[in-house]
Amino acid sequence: MSRPRNVLVAQSGGPTPVINASLRGVVEACKAYPESFGTIYAGYHGIEGVLTEQLLDLSAQPDEEIALLSTTPAAGAIGTCRYKLKAHQDQDFERIIEVLRAHDIGFFFYNGGNDSMDTANKVAQLAQERGLDLVATGVPKTIDNDVGDSAFEIIDHTPGYGSVARYWALNVQNANQENAGSCPSDPVLVLQAMGRKIGFIPAASRLADPDREMPLLIFLRESNMDLPALADAVNDMLRARGRAVVVVSEGFDVGDIGERKDSFGHTMFSSSTMTVEQIIVNYLNDAGLTARGSARGNVPGTDQRHNIAYASTVDLEEAYRAGWKAVEIAAQDGSGYMSTILRESGAIYTVRYDKVPLPLVANSERVFPETWIAPSRTDVTDDFVKYARPLIGDSWPTIPLVDGRQRFARLSEVFADTRLASYVPQAYR
Repeated sequence: MSRPRNVLVAQSGGPTPVINASLRGVVEACKAYPESFGTIYAGYHGIEGVLTEQLLDLSAQPDEEIALLSTTPAAGAIGTCRYKLKAHQDQDFERIIEVLRAHDIGFFFYNGGNDSMDTANKVAQLAQERGLDLVATGVPKTIDNDVGDSAFEIIDHTPGYGSVARYWALNVQNANQENAGSCPSDPVLVLQAMGRKIGFIPAASRLADPDREMPLLIFLRESNMDLPALADAVNDMLRARGRAVVVVSEGFDVGDIGERKDSFGHTMFSSSTMTVEQIIVNYLNDAGLTARGSARGNVPGTDQRHNIAYASTVDLEEAYRAGWKAVEIAAQDGSGYMSTILRESGAIYTVRYDKVPLPLVANSERVFPETWIAPSRTDVTDDFVKYARPLIGDSWPTIPLVDGRQRFARLSEVFADTRLASYVPQAYR
């Protein structure tokens, strides 16, 4: 019987409300199989922590703190990063192998989106080339729901999306109450949702009103409308209903807004000098509304992905099980897979957990199905509602409070002893 090998888990990219539920799933599953898995380390701030040999000892943490990870949002527990391993960064790849060897790492779990799965795949391939006995496994995560394929055969939905969808379903309900009360002076309320390239997040606002009773308009990036067409749709709604709640993707094309790029090459609209919401509000007010008063706006920020109070209980459970499944895959099937969530057919929502080869999912990019965009281009269809509705759940998450404040996991800063010389990641030199 082979001896237990140590474990390294890391994550990268933008966080989600349920990312730590997957981390908990990995840790608790590894502890359930002590004959296979040894000490569990976390790369502190993702692959950057691996490169700099900052390995947080998760095995040294109390069980109750690991359990609290499920209701601890975002990435504060072990950190994340946006450091992309590029093909020419040979020294970085060699450094990763050195760190893995130095700490007897036999299992590597990487939690993230399509770029992260690319990283996991590259590490798996390099380990094989170097003769390192390493099992590399991916754990899916992204609020954008853009990992996989548009046939939903690689993965039905990613952990994180259900919670952000629930955030928008509930917040649009509240926004509608605001708009209904203030419409004599502010008949239009514009809300900007995350979704730089794909419309799953703004589309979820329809879950606030599946029967279409609100004066709600949804403009995805994929709507392919310009500002005059958007203004016409808003004014048509004002003529019909006297007010309008507008949800628009941050990626909606309004021209150059001075957006920046992150280290993955992704556009960061929230860091732009002007937001899409501001441009639309100004345009509507300058062009004129067919109702007395003005358009107002609201731009939720990263609270979309770090507000645990809005987390979906379905999402929390599935994130945990996706992490646990990744460990089972590593133990039973070996290297080169990502755990996945696949929807079963039938009227009652159920899923099964399976595996998919990392090369198939690495850098994959799902698009929002054209058939889910309404003919008006200002709404989504009932088929989308049918797909997304089960993901937001039916109850509030149970979040422990102490002295009126949320009690999050508190991981002690117990790090593995460094065994290598200090290192500066190639991209930072």
